[in-house]
Amino acid sequence: MPQFLTQVFAGGPQIAPWDVLVRLLVAFAYGLVIAQVYRWTRGAHAPATTFPMTLLLLAVLIAMVTQVIGDNIARAFSLVGALSIVRFRTVVRDTQDTAYVILAVIVGMAVGAWSLWVATMGIVVVTLAEVLFMVGGFAARPAALEFEMKVRMAASVDLDSVVGLLVNGSVENYELVSMSMVKQGESLEGIYRLVPKSGVSIPQLMRVFGEAEGVQNVQLVRLARDGE
Repeated sequence: MPQFLTQVFAGGPQIAPWDVLVRLLVAFAYGLVIAQVYRWTRGAHAPATTFPMTLLLLAVLIAMVTQVIGDNIARAFSLVGALSIVRFRTVVRDTQDTAYVILAVIVGMAVGAWSLWVATMGIVVVTLAEVLFMVGGFAARPAALEFEMKVRMAASVDLDSVVGLLVNGSVENYELVSMSMVKQGESLEGIYRLVPKSGVSIPQLMRVFGEAEGVQNVQLVRLARDGE
C-alpha cells in the first residue's frame, strides 16, 4: 500500500485493508442467507418488501461497527452516543421479525470479530427451528379478514336485531361499535366490525343487505391487518 495512504489511514483499527474487505463481503454473504431464510419462512407474512434488504444491510453495517470499535472501550461508548441520535419510526409489529433483526445484528458482530463458527451455527440453528415450527404447524397463519360495516335504516326499525338476522350464518363474529341518529332522527346508522365466514364473498353479503326491507344504505370497508 502506498506510503501516503498508510499515513492517512493510520490510527484506526489494526486490521489490514484486505481483511476488512473480506469480512464485509462475508457479512454480506451471511446477510443474504438471513434475508433468504426470512423470505422462505415468512413468505406472505412479511410486513414489507424492504425488510429482507434491511436485514442484509444490517449485517454488513454491524460488521463495520465491530471492526471500528475493536478493543477500544472509549470508541465503543462514542459510537453508542453517536448512534443514539438516529431515530427509527418504523414499528416492527411481529415479534418474530424482531428476532430476525437481532439475528442480523449478532451475525454481523460475529463476522466483524471473525467468529465465523458463531455466525454459521447461529443461522443453522435458527433455520432449523423455523423448519420445525413450519412442519409442526406452529407457523404464523394469516389473520382473518376483518371488515367495518356501516348500515343505515329507518328509525322505526330495530337496527341491531335486523343486522343480527341478516348476518346470521354469514359471519364468524360481529360486534356493534357505534350507533347514531341521522337525518334529524329519521334514520339510525350503526357501525359494526365483522369477520365473514370462509367461502362467503363480500358481494354476497352486500346482496343480503341490499334485498332486505328497510335498509337505506350499507357500506363495507376492509380493515388493515398488522403489517399492512
